Amino acid sequence: MADADFVTRQERREQKLRNKKARIAQSGKSLVKIYTDAVLKRLKQK
Repeated sequence: MADADFVTRQERREQKLRNKKARIAQSGKSLVKIYTDAVLKRLKQK
């Protein structure tokens, strides 16, 4: 029974890590978009 407990904990830990990495990648993409929009906006004003 302890082994099954460990496996589920390990799986949960791995899933949590995958979700965290996905969130980081997603926020990174949106940040790039925000910065490029800001730069283009400033260039257009001049």
